[in-house]
Amino acid sequence: MGKAIAIFNQKGGVGKTTTNINLGACLAQKGKKVLMIDIDPQGNTTSGIGIRKRTLKQTLYDVLIDDTVAIKKVILPTKTENLFIIPASVDLAGAEVELANLERREGRLKRVIDEVKKDYDYILVDCPPSLGILTINSLTAVDSVLIPIQCEFYALEGVSQLISTVELVKKNMNPNLYIEGVVLSMFDGRTILSQAVVEEVKNFFGKIMFDTIIPRNVRLAEAPSYGVPIISYDPSAAGAKAYQAFTKEFLEREKARKKEK
Repeated sequence: MGKAIAIFNQKGGVGKTTTNINLGACLAQKGKKVLMIDIDPQGNTTSGIGIRKRTLKQTLYDVLIDDTVAIKKVILPTKTENLFIIPASVDLAGAEVELANLERREGRLKRVIDEVKKDYDYILVDCPPSLGILTINSLTAVDSVLIPIQCEFYALEGVSQLISTVELVKKNMNPNLYIEGVVLSMFDGRTILSQAVVEEVKNFFGKIMFDTIIPRNVRLAEAPSYGVPIISYDPSAAGAKAYQAFTKEFLEREKARKKEK
């Protein structure tokens, strides 16, 4: 069975989608079979990996709302070998209302993941920047939560609410849920602020913070407009090297965790 990870922070613009795409691509590059699930109505992972949303006949929305839609028919390959996606569409924005009237509404995504979990090493879920039913679905369906945090003044604002949400889901719906770790993004080493945020986050989270920090990088920001991950767009870029280092650290932690078990 593979491992499912929600990439979650209720704040927008902190690097969730960038981390989803580039961690997925780097894991795929290392021979892991990876499925990305885009549950954000904005669909940035979908477009950022080179899929035109307007051409899609079925997306995650159809699978969540209609039990008769075959999950495996919605999974699409990407330009990166070993990397696949269940795409999003703007219809997901209406799913918040529609799911409210369905049975087992908090477990709709879990049904999707459980059906294909054996086929992948990792399943990465790009959550919306909110604490609504789509996010609750994500946290109910996964094994762990990866939290990207931007190196900015308000970095820790809302983090206590985020952790409370994770604990609430753990208590009521997903008893084995845990925080995978925290990854800092958009770091600018030239500013005192970024350096101060690193120390503040480190003091708050301790050992669950990853050592690798993702820098603010123009090439990293450009890659989604070409529909490819940074390792395909510019392997020599600082952003590419950072995500490769982060992936290495991520896998080392995975190995250590399995040994502890």
